[in-house]
This record gives sequence, C-alpha cells and structure tokens, in this order.
Amino acid sequence: MRHHSSAVRVIALLIAGAATAPVVAHAQEVPPEPVQNEGGVEVVKQDDGAIIVTARRFVPSGAITASKTTAPLIETPQSVSVISRDQIDLLNFVDIQQAVRYTAGIVGENYGPDLRFDFLTLRGFIPVQYIDGLQAPVSSTISNVGIDLYGFEAIDILKGPAGVLYGTTPPGGIYNLTSRHPSTQTSGEVQVKYGTDDFKQAAGTITGELANGLTARLTGLYRDRDGQTDFVTARRAYVAPAVAFDIGPDTKITALGYYQWDRVEGDTNGFLPAVGVLVPNPVGKVRRGVNLGEPDYNFYRREQWSLGYEFTHRFSSALRFTQNARWSDYSEYQQIIYANGLSADNRTVTRSNFPFADDVQQFAVDSRFDAQFATGAIEHHILAGVDYRNYREQSAFAFLAATDIDLFDPVYSSTPIPAPTSLFDFTNQRLKQTGVYLQDQAHIGNLILTLSGRHDWMTINNYAASAAFPEVKEKKFTWRAGATYVTDSGIAPYISYATSFQPVVGQTVGLDAFDPSVGKQIEAGVKFDGRNMGEDFKIFATGAIYRIVQNNVVTPDNANPGFSVQTGEVTSKGLELEVVARIRQQLSINASYTYLDAKVSESNNPAEVGGRLAAQPRHKASLFVDYTHGSGAGGGVGVRHLSNSNGVVALPGATVTTPSGIVIPATFTSPAVTLFDATLHYDLPGWRFAVNGSNLFDKRYAGRCTGLANCFFAEGRRIIATVTKRF
Repeated sequence: MRHHSSAVRVIALLIAGAATAPVVAHAQEVPPEPVQNEGGVEVVKQDDGAIIVTARRFVPSGAITASKTTAPLIETPQSVSVISRDQIDLLNFVDIQQAVRYTAGIVGENYGPDLRFDFLTLRGFIPVQYIDGLQAPVSSTISNVGIDLYGFEAIDILKGPAGVLYGTTPPGGIYNLTSRHPSTQTSGEVQVKYGTDDFKQAAGTITGELANGLTARLTGLYRDRDGQTDFVTARRAYVAPAVAFDIGPDTKITALGYYQWDRVEGDTNGFLPAVGVLVPNPVGKVRRGVNLGEPDYNFYRREQWSLGYEFTHRFSSALRFTQNARWSDYSEYQQIIYANGLSADNRTVTRSNFPFADDVQQFAVDSRFDAQFATGAIEHHILAGVDYRNYREQSAFAFLAATDIDLFDPVYSSTPIPAPTSLFDFTNQRLKQTGVYLQDQAHIGNLILTLSGRHDWMTINNYAASAAFPEVKEKKFTWRAGATYVTDSGIAPYISYATSFQPVVGQTVGLDAFDPSVGKQIEAGVKFDGRNMGEDFKIFATGAIYRIVQNNVVTPDNANPGFSVQTGEVTSKGLELEVVARIRQQLSINASYTYLDAKVSESNNPAEVGGRLAAQPRHKASLFVDYTHGSGAGGGVGVRHLSNSNGVVALPGATVTTPSGIVIPATFTSPAVTLFDATLHYDLPGWRFAVNGSNLFDKRYAGRCTGLANCFFAEGRRIIATVTKRF
C-alpha cells in the first residue's frame, strides 16, 4: 500500500503539471489522432485505360508505439520499423514471421513453420508482443499469443530498450500490433487463398457508418491447412468486432475485441534428430515431413479472447487525454509424444510424452495526458501517464514414457494411447505492475530533445506449494534521453540512450530472490523521409548503430554447485540499414541489411564467454522489388540471405558425441542460406489476383537445432494463390 500511495501522488503531480502547462505558456495545438484506415490498397482505372494501384501507407511516416504520441518517425531518437497493412497486402504475408523477412534487426521462423506461434528474435533477444499498446497475455515461456495477422493494420517494431514507456521489457525491444479500426467510409473485402499443403483460407472485413457518429467493423477468418510434417492438420477461426462512437466533437470511444480458436492435430512441433537434419545420417536421408509422434494422439488446442477500448477526450487545442484498456483470457492445452533421442543404430528413436496446459488472465490499462505548450523559443510536447497490469497465470505439465519408433519407417500405435489423468504445477502466480511515466519532446528549431522517465512497482505472488518466495516486491526506474536534428531536406541524425528491466525467477544459495535484469543501450543513426522528392516518390530510410548491455544475468555459482548468481552479462552490438520506398505507385522496394554481434560477455562458465547468443545470424540481407504495369499486371522478386546461426549459446570448440560415435559441435550451428521469393499479380478495379512463392528452389536446411534430438527443418517451398474482392 505504501508503494501505491506514492504512485498516486506522482500521478497527481504529472497530471497537474500537464493540465496547467498550457495556462502558463503559449498554447500549441495538439496534433490530431492518426486517422485509422486512411491507407489501404486501392485500384483505379484512368480515362486512358491505365490501372493505378495506390498504396498510400506502404511507406510509413509515424508509429504511436515509438513515443505514445503522434510524433513522426523521423523525430524519434530510436530505430523503429513499421510493416503497414499496405505492405502486408501487396507482398501477401500470411503471418508475422513472414512479415519481418525484409526488415532489419529482427529474425523470424526460428523453429521453422510453426503452426501455433511467431518465434522472433530482435537485436539478440526475444521481443514481447503488444496489442494496441498493451502487453498481450503472453505466458511465462512464450512471448507471443499467436494471434492472426489478418486482424491488424500494422506491425510496429520498436528496437532497443523500451522500459520507459512499457515497463518490464527485454533489452532488444518489443513489437506492437494495431487492430483494424472502424471507418466512416463504407468499404471492405472478401479474400480466399489456396496453396501448398492444401492451404485453404477464407477471410473478410467490412466497415462503415451505422448511424451518425457510430461506426463499426467486423473482421473474420477461417483457415484449414496441412502442415509440412506428415499427418498434421491445422484449423483456425478468428473474429474481431470493433465499434466506435463519437460521444461529442471532442470525445470518442472505440471498443475492440477478438476471439481466436486453434486446433492442430498430429503435430510434434519438430523435435527431430540432429543426425539426419543438421548432419547426414549414415543410414539414409531423413524426410523433411517425417512425423515421429503419434498422429492419432498428438494435438494442440487454444482459445483466446480479448475485449477492450480506446477512449480519447480533447480538453482544448493543447491538451488531450487517452486511455487504453483490455481484458484478456488465454487458454491452451497440448498432448504430444515427441522424439528425445537417437540410438546407436542411427534409426531407432526414443520418445517421451509431454502434456502441457496453460491459462492466462490479464487486465491492462494505460492512461495518459498529451499536451503541447511553449516556453520562449522552446516548444514542448509533454506526455504524462500511468499504466497498470494485473496478470494471472497457471500452467501444469507431466513427463511420461513412450515407445520407440523407427526414423525411416515410423509405425504408429495401433491401440489408443490413454491421456494423462493428472498434471503437476509449473507456474501458479500473479503479477501486479503499476508504472508512472513522464516524457518531454522539446523542439528548439530543427532540434528535438527527448527526455523520458518512468518508475515501476511490481508485486509477484507465487501460489505454488514449493515457492521459496510467496511474495516478491520490486521497484525500478528506467529512462530514455535522445536528440534528433531534422534538416529541411528530411535528413535526421540522432543519438539516444535508453534502459529496460525484466524480473528474474529464482533464488541465490542464501535464499535471496534474484534482482531484475537490467538493459541499457546507446544508439546513433540517421533517418531520411524524402520530404522534398515529390508525391510520386515516397521513401523512409534508417541507418543505425547500437550497443546493448544486459546485466544481472544469471550464471552458475561456482562456489555453490547447483545454485546461480547474477554476475553474468550479455552484450549485443550491431548495424542496421533499412529502406522502404514506393515510386509512382508502381515500383515498391523493401531492402535491409543487419550486422549483429550478440554474445556472452561475462559468465562464471569460461566456456561460454565470447559465445554468440542463440538463433542470431551475424548477417541478414534482404531485398524485394515489385513492379505493377499500367495494364494492371505486375510481379516482384525477392532474395534473403541469412548467415549461419547457432541453436544454443555458443560454446566455442565444444562438441557432443552421439551414441553411434558421430561428433557434432555443441553449438548446433545451422548453415548459411540464401532464399528466393517471388510474386505475380493482376489488379482490376475491385479485384486482385496474386500468386506468391517463398523458398522457390525448395532449399532443405535446418532452421534450428537446440540439442541432439531437438532439430527443426526450415520451411520448404510454399506457393499460395489469393483472390481478393474489394468494395
């Protein structure tokens, strides 16, 4: 209660300061909220018969995720990438892992074509997913909820520490999904897809005005597909209603909800032997689709729903209040028989049975005041707010024995396998987090100085019977400071320093709870928005160099075997280059290059010092170029290169030996790979026909290996045809 009382006092001071500032200084107009759905691909046939495909938001200009204000991207002293709905539609991305293929600093598909989640790494760390500015109800083991990309307008990727605006976040950054919002203009689309592995999907969205001041949108999707693995099928249903009500000229509330149902049958989620996936198997070639589970027993099911709102009220031309709130419920259950070892004959696979259940409930709310005023020659854009999150998770599991199976000729059980009758607690906890934050974006001519500070209070209650700490209280201060100089030509060099923190589960030998890990980053770069290049040439380019250090990393306690201490350190540094351009509404370009050196810089285990972090290619380069002719026909080609990456934290020189005597490097390094993508499309007013292909030459390689029996094939060639009717 003492912490909450302090928080209330700070909140009151922040609100009072924001409210009185316009009175004592020259008022500046607060920019309006970003207009939702002002983008969208449109096709127009001109008088001369030429077809023009307009994508007004293909090239991004702003992202509220970066600063929780309407400040343009070019004024944000931190690297931010935006993958807009226009990009998603024109390049025909199906999921988030595909959508980041041509974006700098972030890598997807770390476990191949997973049918449940989007596995990503950002600047060396796993980013946390946000939805409409609030953290998704992620579990303690997976940092996203596998929500379908079709329901969203954009993906904002905020790179580097984001603790000052979002609280508990990893040092590498976060990504935020912006829901499709209602529009006053009646419009919509119906879309069908068919492709490789019997991929079938029907989706659609419709929006318009129901009455004066009342608008609505309904988005839905159904997907039925096979997996890359034999005997695997997956079904998904998704529906997302949205209703916006203009209460008055200065007040608006938008209700946003979604429901998603997933069912995957027969999947093992990978788990193949390294001998046959990462290195050749002397017995023969392992098929990419081999299923080492039990197709009639294995399944995964998930239900999730969320209901929330966005409320805005403009007090004056200089002061606005915004509140986002969301109630969420997430539930999943899987039972899976999977491979856990390969015998000395290189064909007999040992297996285990792993049932797992997870339930998450969460309420999150973020309230903030947004004000502009001037003190002399300095124009201030002040953000003051408080957010609160109440998170509850309960999960349970069991490990059971299972029969062996042949790697090259799997024969499945002919009798029903009984499901487990009881599970053991894995997590049983509640987290309550309150944070207050204050930000000033001060404009002095062309110079923008950004200074932000935040204080968080957390209470973690562990209800597990074996919990050493039934209740843990933490508090942490994070901040960000940066400077950007925007020239009249649209070139903007910047520099910034930012911090973050994350709770760490566990205890020392002295039974003291671990402190949160702490991240800090210095970043410098330059942005370019081509503001003087005319309406026919849209471009946004970013170049950034950075260095992130994460402290309080858990490392073995050499004086007390079996325990850990927080003397470890991780360092990530790199270079990122990214360009998104659209020229004369005909030529689109997505290009990026990433150099990443993410490694363990301090550890009590000397073998891992200097070792690269897992799933982090040192180099990532990508280019996609798409052109549409005036006849409406067009196409594009893309190339992606990923250098090699290790499956676990690198142990330089270390090896492991299989039961048959094959020696494999203990880092389980996946090879470098170059992949080719392409698209063909034809547009008419109201219609779009497209065929997209990825990994066209069907490159067969290990996407990732984390152990001798924990390998995952990357996605093979995939071809998907799409027909879209817009109205």
